[in-house]
Amino acid sequence: MIEKNNTKINFPSIIQYKDEEIQEYEEKVKSYRAGEIPDAEFMAFRLRLGVYGQRQLDSQMLRVKIPGGLIHSGQLEALAEIAEKHVPLRKGHITTRENIQMHHLNLEGAKEAMLILQRVGLSTKEACGNTVRNVVACPMVGVDPKQAFDVQPYLGAFVRNFVRRDFTHHMPRKIKPAFSCGDHDCGVVGMHDLGFTARIKEDNGQQRKGFKITVGGGTSIQPLVAETLYEFVAVEEFLKVSEAVLRVFNRTSWLRQNKMKARIKVLIHSQGISSFREQIDQELNEEWAQNYGAGEALLFYDDEEVDIPEDLAKETGEGEGDTSFQSWVETNVIPQTQSGFNFVSITVPQGDLTPEQLRGLAAIARTKSSHRIRTTPEQNLMLRWVRDCDLYTLYQGLKEIELEEGNVNNITDTTSCPGTDTCKLGITSSMGVNRAISSALKNPNGHSQLLEDSLIKGMHIKMSGCPNGCGRHHVADIGFHGAAMQTTGGNQLPAYELLVGGSYENADLRYGQRVRGRVPAKMVPDITFKILEFYKEKRELNEPFKEFVQRVGKEPFEVIIADLPKIGPLGKDTIDLYMDYDKSVLYKMERGEGECSV
Repeated sequence: MIEKNNTKINFPSIIQYKDEEIQEYEEKVKSYRAGEIPDAEFMAFRLRLGVYGQRQLDSQMLRVKIPGGLIHSGQLEALAEIAEKHVPLRKGHITTRENIQMHHLNLEGAKEAMLILQRVGLSTKEACGNTVRNVVACPMVGVDPKQAFDVQPYLGAFVRNFVRRDFTHHMPRKIKPAFSCGDHDCGVVGMHDLGFTARIKEDNGQQRKGFKITVGGGTSIQPLVAETLYEFVAVEEFLKVSEAVLRVFNRTSWLRQNKMKARIKVLIHSQGISSFREQIDQELNEEWAQNYGAGEALLFYDDEEVDIPEDLAKETGEGEGDTSFQSWVETNVIPQTQSGFNFVSITVPQGDLTPEQLRGLAAIARTKSSHRIRTTPEQNLMLRWVRDCDLYTLYQGLKEIELEEGNVNNITDTTSCPGTDTCKLGITSSMGVNRAISSALKNPNGHSQLLEDSLIKGMHIKMSGCPNGCGRHHVADIGFHGAAMQTTGGNQLPAYELLVGGSYENADLRYGQRVRGRVPAKMVPDITFKILEFYKEKRELNEPFKEFVQRVGKEPFEVIIADLPKIGPLGKDTIDLYMDYDKSVLYKMERGEGECSV
């Protein structure tokens, strides 16, 4: 709780810093600057406090944990302050794991940012490193009409239970968790290390809340779908079972021999889910598991409805003559089951927000919603509890901060990781190709009829700057990941590998099929249109793209890549192909050592 203008404000806070954590960070930075701490030791320390080294010298990324994507208007203002004071490019970035990242801070600026976050109940604790990472959930959690029950209290308990634990801050590798509030799998738990799907079970005439628990999902160069550990674990037992999973994973010594193969999916894949389940059952008989308790004190309750703006009995006909507003409503507004209220999605191009936009969003959330806003895995935002009568003024407020774009989650709403802009592991400028594809789709010139097709409109395009999958390209209809091409003259081209037929909506998780061949980066928009044209011409009636790919296979897409124009030697007519997006120097793959596994 803080005071602002003599008014006490309660921020919904799942975890926050301890004073001694920030003090220790400050002391460690001073010792490191003085040469008293080795690089590797300091790196492991700062990662556990969410400070991640960039490819630029003495530049850090600060990753702010947003558990379940829940953030308050006052917290948005704190992020605006950080972006304004300590971030050279003056922006925050929404990630596909619902975090907010700030880039290009120095070590000392990260400490000042921590103090700002502490005031409003946010934290970067264990947002990086071999820890339990941020928990992902659907932005409709708690008010989803399909939900079995509200998972938010249990999501909060999970976060609180596994932060600052002696065995979770230096595991073999990171654990990425997710919660879904029902079998429609809104959190896409199958692509996560550890997943929880809410279920209701009838037991002696009583309804019991519980979770289906899955383990071993993940993407990168070995994409695997999670296996079911238990079909139902009561909410009173799920923290204990989760701890057993983490303990078994942590003590599996052979995983530490090769960091590239230290993910829990490798353990599940190599031993099998039955063997792993036996180990969990044995672990639950250990002394620590006896009298474990249900964790009631850790449950996170947030009475969102108490902060819904007062009903001022305004007319609801505003904006009827505004065609842009009406188009925005069609794509970005969904009525809630509660009469008169709406979910409002806010499209955030490339997931980037300026201080002015963050403050503007805070004002909108405070006056038109419930003070709260949700980050989404699509790098967008969602408001809930928006009254019908407030939609037009909300839209006008979004126009003032240039966030009125519609078509949320459709083909023009592309997703990507930061790529070579900041990441040491980046191979290509995924943000640059993101902007290029998005711009081409929004201004299709001779392809306008193609983009009016309803099946094409609903497709998803995602890209990552390397194979690891931070842009979630594995589950896109059309996915790209960064690569390099060698030309006959010995030069390199920025390029992408193509995946087709992925899916993640409506409990249909599929990883895209990898297509042989590489696409020069500057040809990615062109090949995107060629793929869409091929799909529209050859599909069957009402056949979604993922089913089309399943039917025709990946070979036709390999032909499309093979038919691309051949790249000539470096010269004045081809030099643009030899440079990545937004770059003015010849491309050369420069991939550093990442810090994810430190």
